[in-house]
Amino acid sequence: MNFPKRKQKIIEQLNQSGEVDIKQLAVELNISEITARRDLNQLATDGLLYRTRGGATKVNPLEKPHSFVNKSAQNAAVKDAICRLAAMQINDGDIIFMDCGSTVFRLCQFIKNKKIKVITNSLPVIYELQDCAVSVNIIGGELDKERQAVHGATAIEHIQKYRGTKAFLGVDGISKKGLFANSEHEASITTAFAANSAYTYILCDAGKIGRETYLNFASLDIINAIITDADTNQLKGFKDTGITALKADI
Repeated sequence: MNFPKRKQKIIEQLNQSGEVDIKQLAVELNISEITARRDLNQLATDGLLYRTRGGATKVNPLEKPHSFVNKSAQNAAVKDAICRLAAMQINDGDIIFMDCGSTVFRLCQFIKNKKIKVITNSLPVIYELQDCAVSVNIIGGELDKERQAVHGATAIEHIQKYRGTKAFLGVDGISKKGLFANSEHEASITTAFAANSAYTYILCDAGKIGRETYLNFASLDIINAIITDADTNQLKGFKDTGITALKADI
């Protein structure tokens, strides 16, 4: 069975039951689990389903946008390990900044019972933290539909009015040369959060370590710690920077 036919079968099953399981899918379509996983990843990239650990679920168009949902689900086990360790750094009473990164978003599930205040420019974070113990401060400004985040001068002014005890931020790359981003809007938000936080954490998977992208927007001295799954060899370049590296167990 070729991919277009498999795609049709997968979509039909999603419409009927709302979810699919990789193992079950492999049996029903007479394909390997590797092929089933690859098919689901492709359909997630196309925005046709929400990739989960072990399978996929139907995307609700009234909820978070497909592109963000799929990005947050990629490498989910690693992101969750990083965020589980990040949540351990948060205490009741903290005022924390959270940006619109897909890894940072996955922190939400681990902090819902904490009596803290979250200040964020991320619509998915706002959505996820409603109706829980967390108090949410919503940053105002211009909406970036693709990133589902608020940016711009008004957003920066909003951030500057507050002081956070901790910030949990994402980047597109980090090396000894500093922090890297693919967007000037996101870079300006990251810089503002870090400037107004007593302690700043970068949450990033090993793939971001040593990566240098479009915009080198800040030096390493604006952050205090990195929480990552990267190994000691990858992190040795940061040994003399004074930055604390916390290793997440996968």
